[in-house]
Amino acid sequence: MTDLFAYPHQPGARDRDTSREAAETVAEQSMILRARALDEIERSNGLTADEVAGRLGMSILSIRPRVTELSRLGKVRDSGARRRNASGRRAIVWAAINPRRLKGKKA
Repeated sequence: MTDLFAYPHQPGARDRDTSREAAETVAEQSMILRARALDEIERSNGLTADEVAGRLGMSILSIRPRVTELSRLGKVRDSGARRRNASGRRAIVWAAINPRRLKGKKA
């Protein structure tokens, strides 16, 4: 069983059976999705969670929690900028703590 107290290293869950089951189901995938999301943000000048999901061709429901986990892990930060997301609401533009474009790495 997934260690539900290990958030943000593992997906979080609320005290409901369906929430716990969902967290357990995505636990194995979450590390990979976090890495993919971080890679996209590191190679950019900042992205919203919706933009990350779009670049990865994935559901925002899979990616938004991974971006939040990256923030809690200190891998990305709120850039202070905001852009409209698909629903028309203002969304945080996330910036990498260690952007690749500044380290001279090729994408």
